[in-house]
Amino acid sequence: MVRAFTIGAAALTLALSSGAASAQAPPAPAADPTSFASAADVQAQLRLMLAEMKPEQGFMWRPVVRDGANVAAIEIWKKPGRPAVHPDQAEYAIVLEGAGTLLSGGVMADPKVSNPTLVEGSRIDGGVTRPLAPGDVILVPAGVPHWFGITGERLVLLGIKLPAGK
Repeated sequence: MVRAFTIGAAALTLALSSGAASAQAPPAPAADPTSFASAADVQAQLRLMLAEMKPEQGFMWRPVVRDGANVAAIEIWKKPGRPAVHPDQAEYAIVLEGAGTLLSGGVMADPKVSNPTLVEGSRIDGGVTRPLAPGDVILVPAGVPHWFGITGERLVLLGIKLPAGK
């Protein structure tokens, strides 16, 4: 009887201690699918890009966060680019620094396909012109011609392209 009691007590102690151990161990954290860049990360990336740009270079683009094909990137414009259309992508942007002009809408003259996501032209006829300053938010729907002019030293955007209809 003493032996049965001892075995039972040992089994109970073992069960309680293993239960306590498993109760104390936190569950493994779930994988976080979120991409994240702090304000300090964005500023550090911007400063690095500015240091790497060559004096004659008019544009630089570099991702900050990514989810497969979806990318949020810093765009530094020191010179205006060509008018552009993204046939299957909406373009969102937030002005981080500098100043410029957005011309959007209208009809693009002399369109030439640069790659499947980009058509460039020589100019935009018609359209609406808006001044750009830090904090401004831009949405250019897929298929709409647009062009960024630069006022001053540079225009810095956080640009995001998403498939049309998303």
